[in-house]
Amino acid sequence: MVHSSGDVEFAVPEPVSAPLPAAGVVTRAPVTPAQYILSALLPGSAQIARGEWVGGMLLAFSWAIMLSVTFLARGRIAGVFTAGRMPIDGLVAVVTLVLSLVTIWGWAMYDLKVRARRPRRRFGDSQWTIAARQFRRNKLAIAGLVVMIVLYLMTLLTPLLAPYDPTAQGDIVLTRYLSPSFQHLMGTDKFGRDIFSRVLYGARISLSIGFIAVGLGVVLGALIGSVAGYFGKWTDTVLMRFTDMMLSFPRVILLIVIIALFEPTIWLVVTVLGLTGWMSVARIVRGEVLTLREREFVQAAKVLGMSDARIIWRHIIPNTLAPVIVYATLGIGNTILVEASLSFLGLGVQPPTPSWGNMINDGRDSLITAWWISTFPGLAIVLTVVAFNLLGDGLRDALDPRLRT
Repeated sequence: MVHSSGDVEFAVPEPVSAPLPAAGVVTRAPVTPAQYILSALLPGSAQIARGEWVGGMLLAFSWAIMLSVTFLARGRIAGVFTAGRMPIDGLVAVVTLVLSLVTIWGWAMYDLKVRARRPRRRFGDSQWTIAARQFRRNKLAIAGLVVMIVLYLMTLLTPLLAPYDPTAQGDIVLTRYLSPSFQHLMGTDKFGRDIFSRVLYGARISLSIGFIAVGLGVVLGALIGSVAGYFGKWTDTVLMRFTDMMLSFPRVILLIVIIALFEPTIWLVVTVLGLTGWMSVARIVRGEVLTLREREFVQAAKVLGMSDARIIWRHIIPNTLAPVIVYATLGIGNTILVEASLSFLGLGVQPPTPSWGNMINDGRDSLITAWWISTFPGLAIVLTVVAFNLLGDGLRDALDPRLRT
C-alpha cells in the first residue's frame, strides 16, 4: 500500500492476518513437553490438565483399577508362571491384564500425540464417523458400553479376581449359608461355596455362551439371507420357506427337546442356541439385500465381471451390517436369558460348573433364609441384559439416519 505526503511517497506494509482455519475444522491447543511427561507417568492426567475431564478421568480411573488388580493379585500372577503346568485361564488373565495396561497407557499417549495435533472436523465425515459421533451423545448407550466392557474384562480376569475356588466345598457345618461379609462378599451357599467367586466364573460361562451363540446365528443368518435376497426366484422361495418353518417352532420348546435327547454340555448349549437363532437375522439381511442388489454400485460390479460370491462378500454384506450389529447386540442379552432359563430347568450347564441360571436354581428352596444365593446371580443377569439393551438401542439410533436428531 502506497501513501503520499506532499512530494514524498512512502510504502506502508500491509497488515498480516493469521490464516483462518478451514471451514468445518476446530483447532486444538498444542501439547507441551510437560504434558507428555505427565501422561507417561499417569495416563489421563495430561488430558485433565488440558480441560478434557471426561476422557482424562476415564483413563486415570481405568489405570488405577488395573494397577490395583495387579497389586492385589501379584501372588496369583507369580503362581501362574511358577506352576509346573501353566494354566490356560490364568495365562489368559495375565495377558489380558498386561494388554489392558499397555492399551490404556498407549491410548493416553496417542490421544496427546496424534489427536491433539490433527484438526477435528465437524462435517464432511463418513457415515460411520457421523454414527460414532451420534452414539457418543447418547449417555445411556455409553453407560451400557462401559458396563459391557467391564463385564467382559472381568470374565477374562476372573482367575485373578475370584478369592476362592468356585467348586471347592468347605466345612459344611461352619461355612454353609453364611451371609454377605468382608470374608465372603456375597455369602455362601448350602455347600459352603463362595457366591462371589461363583458369580465371576458363572459370568464367563453365560457371557461366552451368549457371544458365541449369537455370533454363530448372525453368520449363518447373514449367509442365508444374502444368498436368498441376491439370487431370488426359487432360491429365495426355498430358503425363506425353510426359515418360516423354523420360525413356526417355539424356540424354548425346541431347545428343551433337543437338549433333553442328548447329554447337556456347554458346547451343545452353544450350538443349539446358535442354530435356533439365525432366522430373524436371515429375514433382516434378505430385506436389505433386496434393495441393495438393484443399486448402481452392484450393477457396476456385475458389468466389471465380478463373481456373485465376490459381490455378495465385498459389496452386499458390508452394507447390511448396521441392522445386523443392532440385532446382535440385542440378541446377546436375550440369549443370556434363554441360557439362564435352560440352566434353571437343569438342561443347560450342569453342576458343579457355575452358571447364573443354575445358581438361581440352587437358591430357590431358600429364598427366605438365604436370599443372597439367588439374588446376586439374578442381579447380574438383570445388569447384563439392561446393558446390552441400552447399547443396542444406542446403536440403532446412531446407525439409522431417520432416528438421528
